[in-house]
Amino acid sequence: MAEELSDDLIAFVESGVSIQVGTRDSTLVPEALRAVGARVSAERSEIYVYVPDATSARTLANLRDNGRIAVCFSRVEDHRTIQVKGRVLELEPAQDAERERIDAYRAEFAGNLAFVGLPPRLSFRISSWPCHRVRFVVETIWVQTPGPGAGDPLRARSTS
Repeated sequence: MAEELSDDLIAFVESGVSIQVGTRDSTLVPEALRAVGARVSAERSEIYVYVPDATSARTLANLRDNGRIAVCFSRVEDHRTIQVKGRVLELEPAQDAERERIDAYRAEFAGNLAFVGLPPRLSFRISSWPCHRVRFVVETIWVQTPGPGAGDPLRARSTS
């Protein structure tokens, strides 16, 4: 069953948070990758994440093989983190019209990393284009913010 994201979670996911994509191959060997942006569907139950072609070959192969994905969204300044797990619905090259969204994400992410001392000139070295768009349905949302409740399903707690 698909989970819908709240307004707060949509704003969080679509902001300049750190985005890590986790997948696994057929022998359960994990793969992790930094994504370069995300957006939530109008239905609120699907997320699109953007993964750079330069670094995503294994991730894309894993997704084509089994369709399982886990994505962590983490805010640099306070470590607020959620993990979203789901099933991939579509893998496609990102279109030129989506590049503006990716560039805006990169700028916001670079600003967030500057908050903790990483110069934007280094952040902008992260590969971002060309990339693939991965659309997946949200099946579960987990609290991963360090502290009490880390690892709990989000729906078991208040969403504040």
